[in-house]
Amino acid sequence: MNMNQLETLITISQTMSFRKAGELLNLTQPAVSAQIKSLEDEFKTVLIDRNQPVTLTDSGRVFLEHAHLILRTVEELKQKLADLDHKPQGNINLGTTTSIAVQILPRVLSYFQNQYPLIKTTIHSMPTSQILSNVENGTIDIGIGYLFDRNPSLETSILYYDAFELVVSPKHPLAARTHATVESLHDLPFIMLSPETAGRRFVDQLFKKLNIQPQIVMELSSSEEVKRMVELNLGVAIISKLSIANEVRLGTLKMIHVNELEISHPVGVIYKSGRYLSSAIKQFLSDLKGMPETNFIGSE
Repeated sequence: MNMNQLETLITISQTMSFRKAGELLNLTQPAVSAQIKSLEDEFKTVLIDRNQPVTLTDSGRVFLEHAHLILRTVEELKQKLADLDHKPQGNINLGTTTSIAVQILPRVLSYFQNQYPLIKTTIHSMPTSQILSNVENGTIDIGIGYLFDRNPSLETSILYYDAFELVVSPKHPLAARTHATVESLHDLPFIMLSPETAGRRFVDQLFKKLNIQPQIVMELSSSEEVKRMVELNLGVAIISKLSIANEVRLGTLKMIHVNELEISHPVGVIYKSGRYLSSAIKQFLSDLKGMPETNFIGSE
């Protein structure tokens, strides 16, 4: 068994095709078939059902799980050996929300890439709840998200504080005002983030506390989508204050102050306790934690 055979099996599981796997791996279809046949002969089992569409057998699914583990172990070994040179290098899988990615990562990553060109950072956009689970199971190395809950298996460090604000279109009747009462929220059509997001969780908790039954006209998966709908005057929204800074400056959104929304929420970096930290991850964490809050919340 060799690493190429494992990569071939993983690629087939993703494409469900020997031909497509060969194209991605720059191999001929007979070469792909030979690699899989060699694995099957070595382990005396059938890994792939070759009927169309191609699928993994029960043995193949078990094998696939271990193939991923083996390749991750090999990558970690390579990284540990590279770290012996004391030069921060390697890959970082970073998970964060869409709004945070748009809001702070361009500044942070621009600085980081200039300082450490040997480090490659891949950004994965996801809800905060998914960030926590993916850091815990090792799918991503580092998360940046809202720190609502404590998890004993995760380490966190606060980077800055955000708040949530009511936003409306400049064409909305409330746009002429700077303040609104919490009672006025009863009669407004709301564009909400989807239930699995941190922003929606905050709004739901707030409405429950204030005994408000919101008129939900739309649910969307990201703050960017919510902002576009509010700009079209299809409803109002309560979203991250920092995420709307550019739109408020340009005049495409109007922020309306509501006293009950004056709650600060910590945003921070998240990583798994006890895991091996490569030189790249150590350097990234060190630089993030050492940055002043203005690096995250300053204007573009």
